[in-house]
Amino acid sequence: HQERSAYSLVDSSQVSTFLISILLIVYGSFRSLNMDCENQEKDKDGNPTTGSFNNANSNNSEVHSEMLTVCIQTIDSTQALFLPIGASVSLLVMFFFFDSVQVVFTICTAVLATIAFAFLLLPMCQYLTKPCSPQNKISFGCCGRFTLAELLSFSLSVMLVLIWVLTGHWLLMDALAMGLCVAMIAFVRLPSLKVSCLLLSGLLIYDVFWVFFSAYIFNSNVMVKVATQPADNPLDVLSRKLHLGPGMGRDIPRLSLPGKLVFPSSTGSHFSMLGIGDIVMPGLLLCFVLRYDNYKKQANGEVPGSVNMSGRMQRVSYFHCTLIGYFVGLLTATVASRIHRAAQPALLYLVPFTLLPLLTMAYLKVLPSPWQQPLFSIETINCGMFLHVY
Repeated sequence: HQERSAYSLVDSSQVSTFLISILLIVYGSFRSLNMDCENQEKDKDGNPTTGSFNNANSNNSEVHSEMLTVCIQTIDSTQALFLPIGASVSLLVMFFFFDSVQVVFTICTAVLATIAFAFLLLPMCQYLTKPCSPQNKISFGCCGRFTLAELLSFSLSVMLVLIWVLTGHWLLMDALAMGLCVAMIAFVRLPSLKVSCLLLSGLLIYDVFWVFFSAYIFNSNVMVKVATQPADNPLDVLSRKLHLGPGMGRDIPRLSLPGKLVFPSSTGSHFSMLGIGDIVMPGLLLCFVLRYDNYKKQANGEVPGSVNMSGRMQRVSYFHCTLIGYFVGLLTATVASRIHRAAQPALLYLVPFTLLPLLTMAYLKVLPSPWQQPLFSIETINCGMFLHVY
């Protein structure tokens, strides 16, 4: 009886959801770190060389590095404060005017998902096309120049989106949502722990309000309704506009937009759902601490510092500590959802379980000597400002 009770609390759909979310955060964080490392190497190797061929390759690398720099978006304190307000306004627009904007929103989401999934597939395509032409780029006029791997990943992504539009299958929607998660974690940066705390605290309040209290004001759970409401298929709308006949778009399903991950239970009786915001926002924090760990590793390799903690504690990185906190927080949210049999604001559990272990580890990493008084200060580093205790 106890085993069946435990299984009923966390079934296969929940397990799949939080395992995939953890893999997405880890992969997106390392993609972001790898992009930074590639830009640093290109900056070091960016000296002018002799020969037209070498100069052309150097110019292409500089253009590629500049494009990546432009695409990367860093969130400042003002944006962190106003992002929950903007998200609330967008949620209300989708709640009240969904029927009016659903087609436009579906098309915009499909375009973004195409680009994001192409970014997700790019490393695999680079590996497959490396024996053929690793450096050659094909020109498409005003559209730019692209490698064979980029063209292959974009073609596969377009094909996947088209199949998703035609079938509306949940697995294809999950694949597009995974691409969006990885791209957002890789291209959006948090510059400091201060901004991270502001952003996650504001989003925690946003999530709790719209899940728990919106029903008292709007007579409906706004967050759940917007997240679960399917949109009209653009092909079906197009067939009606062109008067192609009533049976033309009959087999085209409505689309559940890739703003979430869904996995069916083993019995097929229900789906487990997790919004991509519950993956991306904590993922931005994990991406930040991974860059910080990498910075400290490089700094300690050059100038080893004296510490009063054991070597075992020093080997535990901020990234590992925060990732374990995310796992425990997501597991707690999953169990709470099954116990209460209602939607739960995942950030209510994820934010404390990620920030508190991180702050505790920051305290323990540089624990002072017994005769010294601990003083909180901010250490300014290349990847931002991180809280320390001296």
